[in-house]
Amino acid sequence: MDPILELPIRIPPRNSGERLRALHGQLKTAILEGRLRPGLRLPATRVLASNYGVSRNTAIATYDLLLSEGYITTRHGAGTYVADVVPRVTRLANQQKSDVKRARQLGEFWQRPALFEGSPAPGTVRYQFRLGLPDVSKFPMATWRRLSARSLRSFARQSAVDETSAGRISLREAIAKHVSFARAVACDSADIVVTSGAQQAFDLLARILLTPKRNVVALEDPGYQRARMAFMAAGAKIVPVPVDEEGLIVEKLPATASVIYVTPSHQFPTGAVMSPRRRAELLAFASANNAAIIEDDYDAEFRFGARPLDALQTLDRAGSVFYVGTFSKSLFPDLRLGFVVAPSWARPALVAAKHYADGQCSPLLQETLASFIGEGHLARHVRRMRQIYNGRREALLDGLEKHLRANLTPVPSAAGLHLAAFTQSPVDADTIVERASRLGTGVYSLRRFQIGRAGRNGLVFGYSSLGEREIDEGLLRLARAFGAR
Repeated sequence: MDPILELPIRIPPRNSGERLRALHGQLKTAILEGRLRPGLRLPATRVLASNYGVSRNTAIATYDLLLSEGYITTRHGAGTYVADVVPRVTRLANQQKSDVKRARQLGEFWQRPALFEGSPAPGTVRYQFRLGLPDVSKFPMATWRRLSARSLRSFARQSAVDETSAGRISLREAIAKHVSFARAVACDSADIVVTSGAQQAFDLLARILLTPKRNVVALEDPGYQRARMAFMAAGAKIVPVPVDEEGLIVEKLPATASVIYVTPSHQFPTGAVMSPRRRAELLAFASANNAAIIEDDYDAEFRFGARPLDALQTLDRAGSVFYVGTFSKSLFPDLRLGFVVAPSWARPALVAAKHYADGQCSPLLQETLASFIGEGHLARHVRRMRQIYNGRREALLDGLEKHLRANLTPVPSAAGLHLAAFTQSPVDADTIVERASRLGTGVYSLRRFQIGRAGRNGLVFGYSSLGEREIDEGLLRLARAFGAR
């Protein structure tokens, strides 16, 4: 079936003698301006003539002119297509100049270059120690499909859909039971707001807790970049606070901080666990200074041996803590579902922010996840993956000892899906990362996550998406990068 060209073209009256020139000129302009893009299939001359009310001969002559000028091409038996013409370079150059000028209409924050730093493209590095990427090949997809189909059938029988922006009651009840059992978080379904992943949770919290250019947000340094960007985009004044083996150094917090973002259970990216003493100090600081704490418990399900310390939310008695959780590590990232356990004083504002952001998360996904949690599939999957990830963690520690003992010292950590290691010599970690990439191993420099430049030199390894043999081979190549000159 021939395509129909939806392009506004003005055709002069009959017998004016200008119809061919008008059709040819306007099609040519549309090609040069990019409205008809290279590779687009054009309608047959019969369809073109009918569409614009010209004769078939005029349509044929128009295509012949465009073909002779190089603006279109023909493929035998396949039709006529827009060519990738050289004059587009001029158009693009002019467009770039215009874009620079128009970009001044963007908000001040969004005018900054290189706001988004993507992950390495899949396949470019053979042994990629990716962060935040669980092994989705082990996920019980058949079970998920069955529960999804059941939820879909249930929706087909409903006369109306729950429009609650806080989230489906079935999922909020399931989450409340899950975090109560897994993390001793004291909450019920009314305390929970379901979000489109942890990143939306940070964005929504920034909206309700911050006034642009007024509020100070204290962030761990090094720390999680995407959370930092959410607060920066909201106009916060960012103050970096150093971390050590006990987590965030509370005595370094500025008295003006109104929001404190922390990863106490498994500091990102060093892996340090906030000590009980520091937890008590942080809660006391928040209470005394009327500050809010955002507790990001991003991979709390995966602990290996050591008993987890209580979440800050569990210890909080002043209503200071917003507990943020996600299912991207325990299930799969593309699920894009997370949650916030919010203090009662902030919950109405948080639900309203969610409502105006996107209304609600997918009801079908929410119901499927509620069933997945409620029937015990999440707990079983986490137990299974904990054993697998522990084996990979041990392989990473063994490999560091075997191949890189003289170069790296691992940071003690008994949780999560990544591990950091400090360099033992003045070698530049960024240089090592570059050398390793050329040798087929992808790792991260600690400096990538630092706000300032005074932090320690080291590397960060995600081990959840590599097999044990792959981990060993990747570390062997990394050792060569340290030895290269």
